[in-house]
Amino acid sequence: MSEQSTAKRGRGAPHRGDRAGGNVVTRFFSAVGLFIAQILDEMRKVVRPTREELVTYTLVVITFVTVIMLLVFGLDSLITRLVFWVFAGS
Repeated sequence: MSEQSTAKRGRGAPHRGDRAGGNVVTRFFSAVGLFIAQILDEMRKVVRPTREELVTYTLVVITFVTVIMLLVFGLDSLITRLVFWVFAGS
């Protein structure tokens, strides 16, 4: 913004939309209503998985977690033996 346009409007001049919409309570409840309406609009867009898809996704997650758990267990056991070998000498 140039200095001339700032000088014309003034520093503390209210913007055009500052007072629109009524008092604070009315604006609060209209904002809450708008928020809830937007939530409902987004929820209508949600695509829910079928039963078969849900079972498949669940099995994939359980399998993945099990594999990662076994990997971490194996690495932990290996590192524990290495530490005991280095510091305990047995």
